[in-house]
Amino acid sequence: MKPLDHTHTDPFFAEPADVKTEARKIASEVVSRLLIWMADAPTLEERGLRAVVALYCIRPDLVQGATLEDIGRSSGRTKQAIHKLAVSFRATTGFEP
Repeated sequence: MKPLDHTHTDPFFAEPADVKTEARKIASEVVSRLLIWMADAPTLEERGLRAVVALYCIRPDLVQGATLEDIGRSSGRTKQAIHKLAVSFRATTGFEP
């Protein structure tokens, strides 16, 4: 008969994670995805547009409630082009309102 092994590798038996450390890891991942998505634009102007679209998706109050059409008009792009950016943002970050 094999002796009982009292070492557990099951996550159930692991020490509880530090909540603050875990929260920082998650927040860091979210911010990293956001910054990578914005930085992926080829020009500074397009990076700024992506920042506005991210604000629209996360906190529309910070863009004074501007619609996608408003954002498109002020940037010389169509509502559809801005909508495509919003869809890209949501797919990249996993953010859903």
